[in-house]
Amino acid sequence: MKIDLFKVEDWMNRYETKAIHNLAETCVHSLTLRELLSYDTSTPNALEKLMDQRLTYGDITGNPVLKEELSMMYNKVSADQILTTHGAIGANQLVLLTLVEPGDHVIVAVPTYQQLYSIPEAIGATVDRLELKPEEDYQPNVEMLKVLVKPETKLIVLNNPNNPTGALIPEALLLEIIQVAKENNAWLFCDEVYRGMHPRESKMVPSVVDLYDKAVATGSLSKIFSLAGLRLGWVVGPADFIQNCFHQRDYNTISCSMVDEVLGLIAVKNRHKVWERNLGMVNANLEIIDNWVNHEPRVSYVKPKAGTTAFLKIDSNMNMEEFCIKLMEETGTMLVPGSCFEREGYVRMGYVCDETTLKKGLNEISTFLKKYPEIE
Repeated sequence: MKIDLFKVEDWMNRYETKAIHNLAETCVHSLTLRELLSYDTSTPNALEKLMDQRLTYGDITGNPVLKEELSMMYNKVSADQILTTHGAIGANQLVLLTLVEPGDHVIVAVPTYQQLYSIPEAIGATVDRLELKPEEDYQPNVEMLKVLVKPETKLIVLNNPNNPTGALIPEALLLEIIQVAKENNAWLFCDEVYRGMHPRESKMVPSVVDLYDKAVATGSLSKIFSLAGLRLGWVVGPADFIQNCFHQRDYNTISCSMVDEVLGLIAVKNRHKVWERNLGMVNANLEIIDNWVNHEPRVSYVKPKAGTTAFLKIDSNMNMEEFCIKLMEETGTMLVPGSCFEREGYVRMGYVCDETTLKKGLNEISTFLKKYPEIE
């Protein structure tokens, strides 16, 4: 299967390990294993017990206790509606390979994570893009969605909260989108990998699976749990759809790592402690970046409502890929050019790194902007 170059992942692969100030990372500042285990006061000697764990395949569809805990993050979901995967990237691929067939019509709200439209295109679907505009606060335009939707539309794809913009679709608007899907008997798939990471002024939004019976969602421990190294995600949806996913999954997964699921269970059982730590960082760092944007005359943005990313418009004649490469080479500060999201003139910033890295990186960008006021 021919598929387009995954631009954002290619960019991360090229530069991430070389960065001094990594403002491209989209996870909340990662936990250490020691920090994770410190949250689990109900299981003394958890690491010692893990040392005696036999390293077999484990539960093929996912640790049942872990799935039960994950189901509690939703309002109307049971454990048999959840299938664990190799990260959200594995979950997204599994959903799309299960739902989409050659010739299908798919609508994807963009800008977004490229996987969500490149895989359907590679499968042979016709993909229409629902453009999210800064003047509309990057919210889906339902009237435009109605123009794009067709009687044969198979799937509508969202990412909420959105990567790269940090936009959050409120419940009322989600219900309008769901009504369009219902009227056309279409599936709704939402990548919800950042769900729950909302600053204090934003309201938690329900998962689409709690709002619509033909909805599918994906999640992960990478972003909001700060555990990208565990490579553990999940798909949640109707039980019969999950069974179809399981048939597809047999070809590329067999099972997730037993060790990852044991450690993941500790994180999910203690999610409120992890989220208290992470939301504190989201609020503190968003205040830092918002103050910086407001005082940096050549940078503007739609302030993020949730998630860990901000999409910055840079006032420069420099191509943003050139801008990011030169910034990286001269200062060690890493950003992602908007071309990775088909948006020239913008850069994506992951702002929930540790506070010192964020402040130093922002300082370097300001100095860089002064050094290069205009590029012919």
